[in-house]
Amino acid sequence: MNRSTYKGQCFCGSVKFEVSGGPEGMGYCHCESCRSWSAAPVNGFTLWNPDSLTITEGAEHVGEYHKTENSHRKFCTRCGGHLMTDHPGMGLVDIFSAMLPDLDFEPGLHVHYGEKVLSIPDGLPKFADLPGDFGGSDQQLPE
Repeated sequence: MNRSTYKGQCFCGSVKFEVSGGPEGMGYCHCESCRSWSAAPVNGFTLWNPDSLTITEGAEHVGEYHKTENSHRKFCTRCGGHLMTDHPGMGLVDIFSAMLPDLDFEPGLHVHYGEKVLSIPDGLPKFADLPGDFGGSDQQLPE
């Protein structure tokens, strides 16, 4: 993975941020919550150490919604644009792959594939929920 600084912003540009270093992991999430939040059949995620993230502009416009204690979703209060999701139990922040246009997105797995609405036969591991290291069953599903 390339190690650098990547910049992102909300839809209207009121909130700007940067993340430094390299992601802890990248992949696709198929859970109902991510699909509903992103309005898409699958969500590309990049997981980062929270210390590598800096809001560089517009921190006062960052709103937060907790559907569950596992996912604290952040958005711009001006345009509603999605920014990232804190995962306190994992100690990681998910910066949606689309928010980092200069990052080479190199997914390594699919999570919550048991909830999929779109099959993606790409040869990557497909976990029914999450890998065991992240509190899941570690069960993998066929493509």
